[in-house]
Amino acid sequence: MTERLHPDPRANTGAETIADRAKFIRTETLRLTRIAGAGHYSSTFSCAEILAALYYRILAIDPSDPDWEGRDRFVMSKGHAAIGLYPVLADLGYFDPAELETYTRLGSRYGDHPDMKKVRGLDFSAGSLGHGLSVAIGIALAARVKALTHRTYVLLGDGELSEGQVWEAASAAAHFGLQGLVAIVDRNGLCIDGHTEDVMAIEPVHERFAAFGWDVTRIDGHDIPALIETLEALPPPGKGRPQAIIADTIKGRGVRRMEMSLDWHVGNLVGEDYDDVMAELEAGLQPYVPYEPEPAQ
Repeated sequence: MTERLHPDPRANTGAETIADRAKFIRTETLRLTRIAGAGHYSSTFSCAEILAALYYRILAIDPSDPDWEGRDRFVMSKGHAAIGLYPVLADLGYFDPAELETYTRLGSRYGDHPDMKKVRGLDFSAGSLGHGLSVAIGIALAARVKALTHRTYVLLGDGELSEGQVWEAASAAAHFGLQGLVAIVDRNGLCIDGHTEDVMAIEPVHERFAAFGWDVTRIDGHDIPALIETLEALPPPGKGRPQAIIADTIKGRGVRRMEMSLDWHVGNLVGEDYDDVMAELEAGLQPYVPYEPEPAQ
């Protein structure tokens, strides 16, 4: 068996540091979107704490040895939020942060969706939504064949849960007893076409995963101590029930005008709007209050 544990100074990273890195993810997303001229703000902001908790505390990875066979694998199924993952990988040392200045430009390795053949530290190339869980199952099965003990994590957008392939994969994961497979659902309630329950209802999502044979936990996806506690309490990889974490989140979290708004799935900010939003993000998360636009004069 390949030992899963790997010397890693991130292991005891505290909640305050993770919160700071979540803010970093948001501010870098804003900055890179200005470079590109448009980007997926709100989809990235909803999963910032999830990404920060995983990469700065939970995942067994080694940026100095990105192909280490015993590393945990991470599948970014909601690949349109890769703009938030690239800065994390650069921050951890997978590549020079200066490379991100080429984001989405012709010939750049850093596109709107991630390409594992081009970017160090990636385990999955994203595109059309709905495939990530199936790929993660393949990775987890390969680990079993190779007698590896790593975990395989997959971050799903709730919009892609309307795809039938996701539920076929959910059934297969339980059938194969992939206890080392961890599916995290970014449950922000919105997708590009509207509210998920209007487009194609997925609730009761907790009960659905449970009915397919998964162990399911539901938490606040912005509550960093809850994320840490839940992720660190997962059973060891082996033969058993796959693990699902339904993370209730706020789309656009951190920017009041974007929070739970259908207008910011994709967008661009310039001038004073950009400066105002950057200042809001730098100030840190404020209590969520539904946004009400100023009445027209």
